[in-house]
Amino acid sequence: MSKPVVKVEDLGRMSYQKAWDYQTELQQDIIKQKRAGNPNPDNYLLFCEHNPVYTLGKSGSADHLLIDIEEQTEFEYFKINRGGDITYHGPGQLTVYPIFDLEQFFTDVHRYVRSLEEVVIRTIGQYGIQGKRVEGFTGVWIEEDGLIVERKICAIGVHLSRWVSLHGLALNVNTDLSHFKNIVPCGIQEEGKDVTSMQSEINRSLNLDDVKHKIKDSFSDVFTCLLSN
Repeated sequence: MSKPVVKVEDLGRMSYQKAWDYQTELQQDIIKQKRAGNPNPDNYLLFCEHNPVYTLGKSGSADHLLIDIEEQTEFEYFKINRGGDITYHGPGQLTVYPIFDLEQFFTDVHRYVRSLEEVVIRTIGQYGIQGKRVEGFTGVWIEEDGLIVERKICAIGVHLSRWVSLHGLALNVNTDLSHFKNIVPCGIQEEGKDVTSMQSEINRSLNLDDVKHKIKDSFSDVFTCLLSN
């Protein structure tokens, strides 16, 4: 069986709405191809950074936004159709959106989310950062270390229609972590949980293009696919 082919697109810095619209356009086109009988429609892997924005998933609570968004000019706010609660996207964070026809890979939502986590765990591991999963929570976490609590380095939220994926992962690379103080990140109110970034963990700023390259390699390995530009 041949490997699925995935087209990689780097969208650069982009508003959340524009990226969401583009994802939806690609997803609907793939669904249209499937309905027309094409067994191998295009797959896409989108990279971008967003302007500062808070997004609330369909299972989230608006009470987890701790500021009056109407009084803010710095942040946008969207209620969206992914799973999960509220999170932040902004400069220095890599958002990665796989628009995949999972029938070319595997039809298992749980496995899909675990695979996205595995991509991140392998990627940050190349920088000496040991990521892990936490039972009951999606995303990738860093182990509690002495007085430093367990902390989340990557959020994951997805939506599927006819086995075609939408949304994806948000990896904090050089992210301004102070912007997470305006929300209850991912709706997690449990003590002993915090957010972090790669920069914070290794005390230096990282080259985003280098991180993107490693993410691409990890996607290729974990999803056993061929990437093309």
